[in-house]
Amino acid sequence: MVVGARRVGLSISQSAQLLGFSHTTISRVYKEWCEKGKTSSMRQSCGRKCLVDARGQRRMGRLIQADRRATLTEITTRYNQGMQQSICEATTRTTWRRMGYNSRRPHRVPLISTTNRKKRLQFAR
Repeated sequence: MVVGARRVGLSISQSAQLLGFSHTTISRVYKEWCEKGKTSSMRQSCGRKCLVDARGQRRMGRLIQADRRATLTEITTRYNQGMQQSICEATTRTTWRRMGYNSRRPHRVPLISTTNRKKRLQFAR
């Protein structure tokens, strides 16, 4: 898009305003295209690959659904038991967040007192 905008005849400022990039980005991309013929960024393939792929996410989802009260450490150890490459708790936490799970504390509910229990039993009878 940057190259096309520049080849149409737009200036760097007009291209930056139209596409929403900075002036330096527009000039750098156009310069790389002129010198090397480079049309796309290799940015998508940089960085470390995820240790938990789609299949691992499905497996982790099954572990979470099997025991909803399990802690992060317990889920991580259960996940690592069947896998060749083990993961740490931080990886498990980021995988949970990517899957849409959040940390929640169970709602504290007071226990039924003995007098209230007797009243409920009497009402039920």
